[in-house]
Amino acid sequence: MKITTHSAEETIALGESIGKKLSKGDVIAFKGDLGAGKTTITRGISIGLGLGDNVTSPTFSLVNEYRGSDKSLIHFDMYRITGSDDLELTGFWDYIEEGCILAVEWSENIADAMPENAITISIKRIDDNTREIEITGDEKFDYTRN
Repeated sequence: MKITTHSAEETIALGESIGKKLSKGDVIAFKGDLGAGKTTITRGISIGLGLGDNVTSPTFSLVNEYRGSDKSLIHFDMYRITGSDDLELTGFWDYIEEGCILAVEWSENIADAMPENAITISIKRIDDNTREIEITGDEKFDYTRN
């Protein structure tokens, strides 16, 4: 399923609708170039989960936690992760065991570690405002049927 958004606000709104459909243990594998909008859509996902909009890029921290009473969102940046030892240091496996919802930027860098049932969100920057977003891996995100 592909959706085109024409502003950051539309991308956040799409993320919010995605967040409302997520379940504990869901893993989102983001794909997209630098500046594509991965953190922007994650902000919307956080809002949809009821965790607020205080989402920042985990570029320097590698992982940001957004905790709620029912669901928690763990936002990873795997850009600088080069192997399983680095991945272990992020707490990746612990968060999966805990049943957290994971949003993984640069997921291609840990493709071998991603769960088979991961939801893939590919974001392509068309221009300063426009994004083409494709969601695959879970039919609950087929907005043509819902």
